[in-house]
Amino acid sequence: MNRIDRLTAILIHLQSKRVVRAQDLADRFSISLRTVYRDIRSLEEAGVPIGAEAGVGYFLDGYHLPPVMFTNAEASALVFGAKLVERMADLSLREPFESALFKVKSVLKKAEKEHLDELEPLISVSNYRRPTPFSDQLLNQIQSACVQQQVLVIDYQTPYNTALTTREVEPIGLYHYSSGWHLIAFCRLRQDYRDFRTDRIRQMTTTGKLFSRQSLLSLQGYLDRMRASRDMKDLTEAVIWFDKRAARFTEHQRLDFGFLSEEVQENRVKMIFLTQYPEGLARWLMMFGNGATIDKPVRLKQLLISLADEISAHHGQPQTLLT
Repeated sequence: MNRIDRLTAILIHLQSKRVVRAQDLADRFSISLRTVYRDIRSLEEAGVPIGAEAGVGYFLDGYHLPPVMFTNAEASALVFGAKLVERMADLSLREPFESALFKVKSVLKKAEKEHLDELEPLISVSNYRRPTPFSDQLLNQIQSACVQQQVLVIDYQTPYNTALTTREVEPIGLYHYSSGWHLIAFCRLRQDYRDFRTDRIRQMTTTGKLFSRQSLLSLQGYLDRMRASRDMKDLTEAVIWFDKRAARFTEHQRLDFGFLSEEVQENRVKMIFLTQYPEGLARWLMMFGNGATIDKPVRLKQLLISLADEISAHHGQPQTLLT
């Protein structure tokens, strides 16, 4: 990126937030802090009213750029974003995103509009694992509660249990993993942090009560604590040999089972796993049949044999036909 383009991009970045730290600009544009200071000074000399607050950051003082035109790549990226929002968000986010996208398209040049019209049907995102939520209007409400620091009351259904529990929670963020959105919050009932899958929330209301974010962990702080907690648990190293034919089908799920590395040797692939849940790994390995061979540990082999015996005993019994 040349300097003129970078100065324009810095100006757009400043307009996008209330306050921007110099370090944020340095990280985004891969430049030194000294270069950031020099670029800010150049914008000021060009007449841009940039304010600065010591120890906080820069801000624009009543200045706005005219409407910004999008590059072809930027417009194309919006199509990808729309496809992801369509599959990974609920109605409370899909509708405003679609409305925003129409506004963006309205300022595009004719050639860019035609490009997006041709691109849109060529991009698709599978949603075969997307859970069915009790409500399709939660994510936007949760976002607002997180920002405004409002206490929520949720009726939550725990897995494998039809009973509901009512919780008063202080939301600290939303986190997407395991094919679903999770509300991370401090639960006043349990007096600790809890992870609530949003598709298991039957009902949610905003109480109007406020809480102080300063007394809670940040979302990143919570995630760091959970990772540290997992690292402290006993981990089992497993070495598995896969036939190349079977190895092709491990790529999308192996990370869920602690995959660390692989080494290709002729017609086999050696994979190393570090897992807290050997039984879960054993159950996953069963789908590969004789295409996977456990090198170590012995305990994992024994688990696999035990599971195979259970299945054999279960399906080996005569079944009464239903009529």
